[in-house]
Amino acid sequence: MQPTQDSPAPLTSRFPRLRSPRMNATDAHRKPRKDAQAGFWFGIGAYGVWGILPIYFKAIADVGPVEIVAHRVLWSVPFLALLLLVMRGMGGVRSAFRKPKVIGFLCVTALLIAINWLLYVFAVTSGHILAGSLGYYLNPLVNVLLGRLVLKERLTKLQWVAVAIAGAGICALAVQALGQLWISLALAVSFATYGLLRKVAPVDAVAGLAIETTLLLPAALLWLGFGIARGGPVFGPSPSDTLLLLLAGIATTVPLILFTAAARRLRYSTLGMLQFIAPTLQFLCAVGLYDEPFTVAHAAAFGGIWLALAIYVLAIIRAPKAASSAMTPE
Repeated sequence: MQPTQDSPAPLTSRFPRLRSPRMNATDAHRKPRKDAQAGFWFGIGAYGVWGILPIYFKAIADVGPVEIVAHRVLWSVPFLALLLLVMRGMGGVRSAFRKPKVIGFLCVTALLIAINWLLYVFAVTSGHILAGSLGYYLNPLVNVLLGRLVLKERLTKLQWVAVAIAGAGICALAVQALGQLWISLALAVSFATYGLLRKVAPVDAVAGLAIETTLLLPAALLWLGFGIARGGPVFGPSPSDTLLLLLAGIATTVPLILFTAAARRLRYSTLGMLQFIAPTLQFLCAVGLYDEPFTVAHAAAFGGIWLALAIYVLAIIRAPKAASSAMTPE
């Protein structure tokens, strides 16, 4: 029944703030939760793919690490350009280039991810998958420290205990296996710093990665061009190597897109705890598929890291409010 001119207008039309306050509050609460749930699954996907990448890199071990990274950059650019066209994301790229601060961030993250890629490919192709696995086990705890020191995320006493135990594991490896420890530490620090900067940089996941790879493209082309001039097999010594190198763009960009999408939706320390998936799969590849030696030093280091991760997860379980807030983006 429509109100007549003499009848008073509904209160909700005269006072807009009275309209469905519960619905507004519920919607406001649901969106962060949905974002956090999406971020959780994005993180699962990213770390799952990274966990099995050693199999891919082992298959092209005859190609040098620098050449592999150059191909990762080269073939990522057209794949990302296609994604941007499909997703109509070129506006994000243009917007980023109008902000010198954002481009400055992405120059740094491009350098960090290039260093991380090179170190990891070197570790896999030279038979040090365990060292790479340890680096990515350490990364969650580096994330926790960066989250505390840079983003001011609070840590409980149990979480600090987890960090201390992980540090003891690192010391055990340093005493007996110093030759591989630098790989682990460099991988952990470079990727944790990359993730931190990508979390705070105001740019979309795909657009940001497209800009990063574009910034690295000239160096990649120069390296491959230099290899061709020397007569080297920069596309691999066999047709199967060539095919796998052509797929490097997909193998590179898919997990990174998932990771950056997760990083923008989750607390950084929470994101770090998902990372145990990747190094666990890498560890299984190293020991189960490629028979890398597992020494007493490795046992002490991995044992410390696993115990630290268990304590950290226990700290979250024991504090339901902290766990709830940890799954909510800030």
